[in-house]
Amino acid sequence: MNRSVAFYVYLASLAAVVVGLNIFARPYDAAHPDDLAKIIYLFVLVVALNLAHVRLDQGQLTLGGIATGATAILTNPLDTTALSLGLAVTQMYRGKRAILANAAINAAIACSASIVAAVLRSTGELTLPSRVLVLLTIVAANLSLVALGFSIPSGEPLGRIIRLNFTLPLFAALAYMSLAGLLISYVLDGSLLGYFLATIVCVLALALTDTIAGRRVRRVLESELSDADRHLFHSRAVEGVVHNLRNHMANALGYLREIDSRRLDPVDRESLETATAAANDAVTVLRSLSQGATPRVSYSADPVDLNELVARSLAMARPRARAKEVQIAMRESSENVAVRADPLLLREVVTNLLNNAIDAVGHGGRVEATTGRRPNGIPYFSISDNGPGIPDDKRHRLFEPHFTTKEGGTGLGLFMSFGIVREHQGDLLYEGNRRGAVFTVTLPPYPP
Repeated sequence: MNRSVAFYVYLASLAAVVVGLNIFARPYDAAHPDDLAKIIYLFVLVVALNLAHVRLDQGQLTLGGIATGATAILTNPLDTTALSLGLAVTQMYRGKRAILANAAINAAIACSASIVAAVLRSTGELTLPSRVLVLLTIVAANLSLVALGFSIPSGEPLGRIIRLNFTLPLFAALAYMSLAGLLISYVLDGSLLGYFLATIVCVLALALTDTIAGRRVRRVLESELSDADRHLFHSRAVEGVVHNLRNHMANALGYLREIDSRRLDPVDRESLETATAAANDAVTVLRSLSQGATPRVSYSADPVDLNELVARSLAMARPRARAKEVQIAMRESSENVAVRADPLLLREVVTNLLNNAIDAVGHGGRVEATTGRRPNGIPYFSISDNGPGIPDDKRHRLFEPHFTTKEGGTGLGLFMSFGIVREHQGDLLYEGNRRGAVFTVTLPPYPP
């Protein structure tokens, strides 16, 4: 079955389960109506908290989980399901697929947890262990349903998804949101003071998240600035050396051409021709080095589709991958990912990153190309692998010329790719870790 079709079947199945659970819980809903003011407040909370994100090594996590936890504890299953759909409202900019996925998965998570809460509440008020059990249900359902949501459309094994994504920072973020949701469930008792205290909890959670996110952004910006400074330094150094050598070679070539080969004996004439050819080759190499240090971008008059460009580069890399029995796959974006670019130079960047990824993994490894748009709308493509990644002590040298971690490498591929991307007014970022390398290229959209 086509993976895209299988993904929509998965979402439809989740929706059917949610409908079935709500039919099952209908008598409970009728016997336990919720306060309208509390519903409105929780809906605002769901939407507002979903706008904030916790950045992780692999992707990001929204703070909507805080409101989901409180909602599952405080409201009946029907209202919990309706409120969870508010999480999809903030995903409208990401397209139909993201809206449907968020709506189905979040509704299934919230409804199942609310059913657990309803069952536990039948024996009396929810105690602290009961509330913790509801929150654990949310965490378990979140991890399992999201993992399936990644695996079905991509074909990636569940084991690898769990290994790469279920990390300590993820569990810390889930615990952090569960604690905030637990606090809100206690203070939101319908009184004005309760609404005020719940708002304070959310503001503190947002402030803490903003502080953490700010520190991460500063680290990323410092790393990017350092990369750009080092690349500029090495580019200028290469350009200076190449310029001087070209001048000297041009002088030498000029004198060689002034020699009348007809006056030389055959041996000296052959030596002259060899020297002249070598000098011409040296000038050609130096010209190439000069262009490589600072590539000249010739923008295409038409938009360059990243889906098409990456897919073509992937097809060209398949023979290299087959030789090592490396699996290569692509996750295309359904959104418009057209950029303003020089297609030849940009394809060289994709090829360099793909070749590096294939060389980095062992036999039977996996390389994946992904296209899409950042939350700010900027198009991007990423090349990821399940190799050893880049050691922390060598990360700062990543985009230097002649630096390489593979045997027999020249260390020029990333250096040249960095320069090409910068000439496009884009960014080449390393977002990997010890579980694998992830290189992401962001580019200005078309039209600018």
